[in-house]
Amino acid sequence: MGVYLCALLLCSAMYANNAMLWYWWLFGLIEVCGFFYYANVLSKSWRFRSPKLFVKKLFWTSFALRLAWVILSYFLWYHWTGTAFTFHAGDELFYEDVAQYAAGLIREGNWNIVPAIQDYSGGDVMYSDMGYPVYLSIIYAISDGSILFARVLKAIWSAWTVVLVYKLAVRNFGESVGRMSAILCMLMPNLIFYCGLQLKEIEMVFLATLFVERADYVMRRGSLKTLPMLYLMLIPGVLFFVRTALAAVLVMAFFVTLILSTDRIMGWGRRIVLIVIATIFAGTIMLNNTSIGTEVKEMWQTRGSTQEGNMEWRSTRVDRDGRTQKFAKYAGAAVFAPMIFTIPFPTMTETEGQENQRMIHGGYFVKNITSYFTILALFILLFSGNWRKHVLPLAVLCGYLVVLVFSNFAHSERFHLPTLPFALMFAVYGLTKIKQKRWMERGYVFWCILMMVAAIAWNWFKLAGRGMV
Repeated sequence: MGVYLCALLLCSAMYANNAMLWYWWLFGLIEVCGFFYYANVLSKSWRFRSPKLFVKKLFWTSFALRLAWVILSYFLWYHWTGTAFTFHAGDELFYEDVAQYAAGLIREGNWNIVPAIQDYSGGDVMYSDMGYPVYLSIIYAISDGSILFARVLKAIWSAWTVVLVYKLAVRNFGESVGRMSAILCMLMPNLIFYCGLQLKEIEMVFLATLFVERADYVMRRGSLKTLPMLYLMLIPGVLFFVRTALAAVLVMAFFVTLILSTDRIMGWGRRIVLIVIATIFAGTIMLNNTSIGTEVKEMWQTRGSTQEGNMEWRSTRVDRDGRTQKFAKYAGAAVFAPMIFTIPFPTMTETEGQENQRMIHGGYFVKNITSYFTILALFILLFSGNWRKHVLPLAVLCGYLVVLVFSNFAHSERFHLPTLPFALMFAVYGLTKIKQKRWMERGYVFWCILMMVAAIAWNWFKLAGRGMV
């Protein structure tokens, strides 16, 4: 908390002409202080509760926090933007327009909404992005177009995600790591913030976490019953219509897990059965010239050139103040790769069109700090050889971040969100090991200082690239 406050004060002093407004300070202080303070308090006060009572408390507290933000943000958006949507809500407004139109068709008895959505959007909605508009259309049809109802559902999915993280972490690292991981996810500002937006990130995080938790259960507990197996096929199938890259990573991570997991986790009998099922599923998508299969292939073929072109475009794009970010063209996979577990860095200055980044900058800083323990955990697991006991969450975390490194969205916080529950779980595991070696504790102090310097440098980069300093 002290390091965050120092970074905030130094940015305001060094870039006084572009100092952040007081209410963004307030958001950041609540996010950072609330996270670290209550993570410490609740991890102690909830320590001796029974698992059943802990899960109950965990879900309802998570839901209460998210519901409070849903209601508060609903009125904040109206105050600031005059609508129920956040600043520069391009994607939100697009989903809203399409979903309200399709919901009207459903209420009239027309359920053939996929081609209707494509026609209405002028072909802008690809099959890989069709899932969320269809889901939102059904929600609007049920609730008579209620935006608030859709966001209350997001609060439920997000609270359920926290419980799934607890189950996954307990199975992988034990009860104490499981409880702390769940508490961090419960308090993580980024996972709360998106409950108040009409974007697909909350549903996407929920589905990804549900898949990993259920797949981990099947592999560890030996359950090849119908319902768990349906989860393993249905969830990636749905995600291919929400975010293709994430679904592809989940399927590949599952394959990698089946091949590399230790025999203590899964015997070869179950392993072969699951490999056959996964191969049939992946082959159905990729080999039959389906729309989704075609989009996956195109995504892989254009991965590098697309990023290069996008960064060049960003360096010439003119904002509403007539400025360009001339340094953007120097960003790329070589720059993003070493920092991928840590970025994005917080925006602590006033820059045009980045109100959302300032509002959630405290959450960015929390991730910057906790990433030290995530990276530490990965090194510990790698050099101890214990990584083979946790292949699935490791493969999902690292695999999706590798995809981001070569994408247009490596520094876009919302695209990192699906990996955040797993990053926090590994961060807690790393935290439990920090007392083993003196250099780990000293390294954390150095890391905090490094993150403060990085935040100051990042804000200089944003301002200097626009010619504001």
